[in-house]
Amino acid sequence: MGVVAYPLSSTVVIRYQVGETPSGTPIIRQKSLNNVKANATDQDIYDVAAALFGLSERLVIQTILRKNFDLIDE
Repeated sequence: MGVVAYPLSSTVVIRYQVGETPSGTPIIRQKSLNNVKANATDQDIYDVAAALFGLSERLVIQTILRKNFDLIDE
């Protein structure tokens, strides 16, 4: 038989800039939002992340979605 992938929860990682070093290099931090529902759409996840960081003064550099799956050999 084949392997079947069952979706588990996901994690959203938001990378944002908090300032600059004296030489002008950006200082980047990241915040992880865990236990995102597996059936949430990519657009909904992005919209929520954008809305949350829209309340902040920080500049969002990157939004990463990490999806986890349970692989079962059936």
